[in-house]
Amino acid sequence: MTLQRKVAAMDFRRINQLPPYVFTIIDGLKVEARRSGADIIDLGFGNPDLPSPDIAVEKLTEAAHNARNHRYSASRGIPRLREAAAGYYRRRFGVELDPETEIINTIGAKEGLSHLMWVLVQPHDAALVPAPSYPIHIFAPLFAGANVREIPLGTGDEFFDNMLRAWEYSHPKPRVIVLSFPHNPTTTCVDLAFMQRVVDFAREKEVVLVHDNAYADLGFDGYRPPSILQAEGAKEVAVELYSMTKSFSMAGWRVAFMVGNRDVVAALAKLKSYLDYGTFQPIQIAATVTLNEATDHPAEVNEVYQSRRDALCGGLERIGWEIEPPMGTMFAWAPIPEPYRDLGSVEFASMLVREAQVAVSPGVGFGPGGEGHVRFALIENEQRINQAVRNLRRALPKLG
Repeated sequence: MTLQRKVAAMDFRRINQLPPYVFTIIDGLKVEARRSGADIIDLGFGNPDLPSPDIAVEKLTEAAHNARNHRYSASRGIPRLREAAAGYYRRRFGVELDPETEIINTIGAKEGLSHLMWVLVQPHDAALVPAPSYPIHIFAPLFAGANVREIPLGTGDEFFDNMLRAWEYSHPKPRVIVLSFPHNPTTTCVDLAFMQRVVDFAREKEVVLVHDNAYADLGFDGYRPPSILQAEGAKEVAVELYSMTKSFSMAGWRVAFMVGNRDVVAALAKLKSYLDYGTFQPIQIAATVTLNEATDHPAEVNEVYQSRRDALCGGLERIGWEIEPPMGTMFAWAPIPEPYRDLGSVEFASMLVREAQVAVSPGVGFGPGGEGHVRFALIENEQRINQAVRNLRRALPKLG
């Protein structure tokens, strides 16, 4: 057997057990349709289209011209960046954080969450994760060798009751509970009272809470998403991931933070010291200035997403597709209309690309609990969203 054939026959660790990534099916259909000249309105992948703040770009350019910033940086993040993150939490949530011991910079929230699981769980441990869920919330514990127990989401109260039930019947008892509110993909939102109940439970059971607060600044109609660290006693058991991706339209920059319990922060810092030298320093410098000076940007972004939400949900309602307008996130979670439900989410989403030239994400891509739904991402302007609604009306004659 040749070396090439031997490599092809290898049992690759961790990835061989991964299920097919169903989003690639829709991506393939989009590429094929565009090659044939179709104008696909892409409401699938949650890739923010809004430009980053001017000050971020200007400061990045300036810092990149300084050769001293071309060297290795610090995996924990430069001190001023951690201080800027502490300032954000003070202004936004009224939470005081020690930049030295309670904040670490991560290369995006996905990197932070994935490596965090390496220090929290190992084979034969268990983690509780909402279902459906953003894929990395499920697979980060799995990559670390842990067993994942999925908790049906429902409303906040339903989720809490389901969490209690999952804890009671889990063996071994979970070491970690992964949360994310406002929630992707379902857009479920909770209040601070819910966070307090979860923190009280975690303190009683001595379990670590990991809250992915990706949509911290995306709340509509007056709703303000809370931080889990606002709950009394949260720092004893909780850490939170905050990303500049959505609030500051800086997706490709890969700037995020894990904040909270100092022992967990120290554990991740120790691991990361073996793995990386941090984000490119000019990016860290630009992010520092952005957090300190572009303080109005999250509110401006939020206004844009709320306007897009109104355009999408109002349009779907007019054509007979019933959907609950989300209170937060940059998504809308839509049940497949009854006349088309038997298709399942993958075939329904595929049909929308072919017949309506509209791309959405199949709900089953977020786990079995997402079947029967599709997710719209609010990543096109109102004119394009209105065009998408018109296309959907023509392609779905059984509606209304």
